[in-house]
Amino acid sequence: MKITDLLNKDVMIMSLKATNKEEAIDEMIASLSQHQKINDINLFKKAIMTREEESSTGIGEGIAMPHAKTKAVSEPTVVFAKSEAGIDYASLDGEPAYLFFMIAATDGANETHLETLAALSRLLIHPDFVQKLKAAKTSEEVIHLFDMEEAKSKPEEAIGSSDNDQFIVAVTACPTGIAHTYMAEDALKNKAKEMGVSIRVETNGSEGVKNRLTKEEITRAKGVIVAADKKVEMARFDGKHLLETPVSDGIRKPEELINRALRQEAPVFHDEGAPASESEEKTSVGSKIYKDLMNGISHMLPFVVGGGILMALSFLIENFAKDSSIFKMLSQITGGESGAFLFLIPILAGFIASSIADRPGLMPGIVGGLMAYKTGAGFLGGIAAGFIAGYVVLGLRKMFAGMPRTLDGLKPILLYPVFGLLITGAIMYYIADPFFKVINHFLTTQLESLGTANSVILGIVLGGMMALDMGGPFNKVAYTFSIGVFTSTHDGAFMAAVMAGGMVPPLAIAIATTFFKDKFTEQQKQAGITNYILGLSFITEGAIPFAAVDPLRVITSSVIGSAIAGGLTQLWSVNVPAPHGGVFVALLANKPVLFLVAILIGTIISGVIYGFWKKAATAK
Repeated sequence: MKITDLLNKDVMIMSLKATNKEEAIDEMIASLSQHQKINDINLFKKAIMTREEESSTGIGEGIAMPHAKTKAVSEPTVVFAKSEAGIDYASLDGEPAYLFFMIAATDGANETHLETLAALSRLLIHPDFVQKLKAAKTSEEVIHLFDMEEAKSKPEEAIGSSDNDQFIVAVTACPTGIAHTYMAEDALKNKAKEMGVSIRVETNGSEGVKNRLTKEEITRAKGVIVAADKKVEMARFDGKHLLETPVSDGIRKPEELINRALRQEAPVFHDEGAPASESEEKTSVGSKIYKDLMNGISHMLPFVVGGGILMALSFLIENFAKDSSIFKMLSQITGGESGAFLFLIPILAGFIASSIADRPGLMPGIVGGLMAYKTGAGFLGGIAAGFIAGYVVLGLRKMFAGMPRTLDGLKPILLYPVFGLLITGAIMYYIADPFFKVINHFLTTQLESLGTANSVILGIVLGGMMALDMGGPFNKVAYTFSIGVFTSTHDGAFMAAVMAGGMVPPLAIAIATTFFKDKFTEQQKQAGITNYILGLSFITEGAIPFAAVDPLRVITSSVIGSAIAGGLTQLWSVNVPAPHGGVFVALLANKPVLFLVAILIGTIISGVIYGFWKKAATAK
């Protein structure tokens, strides 16, 4: 397959009207939608923006390559677009972007398509070719330039020979694996050839691992470069000088990376008990704690959602068929001593520990979390168990680092499990569980004795937090707090507040696009219809594409409405005994009508504020 088979001239935009990053993305997505290359604008835009949040796809030298691999793509396509004036795309070199390649890959893209996209990425490393593209005036000229360049390019598996003393190895990888991975590979190869250095580069892209490094090559190499934004296989580099860096540095700083690898400036990597990597050393303590906590919460959420919705269903059946086998089955699946809710705290703790100490931390973390659940230490005890287990295992790694290498096999199968569980369990039994049991009991007592005014204030805060970052840390903190209260007290008052607060943003977007149609593009109106369903289902993230384009107006209006909805649920003493489900669990509330009214009031207020505040859409 040729690059021009994906680079469809019908979807090209030879003169972008956009003046900023968001408008450029919207304009290219509109072209894909107009030519039926994508089937879900909202889903595709979310995938594009998620990739941009990880790191800008403005790779520098005037080029931006926004890309996504998603089921929203009907036909693999590359949109070529040009801006004569240049657009501030938050590029890695701080310069405007003039050439844009929006890559739309299908979720099940075959190897031929992925190899073609990789070839496209490699061509854009060559400055002369890029200059010709900037000067192109017609879509036909762009197609011709790619045909000519592709015909003369010759793929190289390796640069130089591993017999050369100046020999290094590298691995490149990015989360999507369809652009940056291969651009970093080619940049390193080209610069190494220019410097007279031999190099072997392994790619971890969407088409899998290519050019896998051999044990002999790793042994001979003077240094190792890992230019990656996702996890790659690291144990094989044990004992080597290893330079870990973002994939963007592989594109922008190949000479610097090669020189540092040759001079062996990077620390020696140890698979067991290794000192923090260069990238980890730059991470703040707060960021590290947040990452570990979010790892636990993200793995816990499926238990919350699956168990919560089935629990809601069991409550509904209980009203008219309490003695039925279906009710008993659902009750056993979701609660008691064997159901999904039993695992919330253990899973939270286990994956916090796993984030800190990798797989050896998982088991002691889960057991510590179970101890916290059984003793009444609650979510706070579970969080403590996760961090205790993680750092206990890290301590054991350092303690056993001096053992003979012949005994390395004993560490993961014997030493870490036995001593990790023993030390974590002892700390939880004698210190953490009693301490957090007292705190949990105190907080529970205080929450149960809150007066109406204080409950309303807390409802306002929780509702507002749900809309503040729509699925981000504030949203997760509010939701986790409410889950903790719910599992400790079986009181769904705060679940009502966060559920109402989380439903308002997408519903407000839907209302605004319905009643202020002249303020929105056709694409936004279609996305607005989808937000009715997402909002009613308690999926706050439906508002994210709108917030990404217009954060001030969307977030401000959403927070106001969500805070009001959350406060009203507490003012009216609404209780929802289910942690998820949205409008579909409204009948379980003690006051279902008032619960829905609170959501409706918050939605109308947010929708009207956003609708009046938003500027009219510009024609594209």
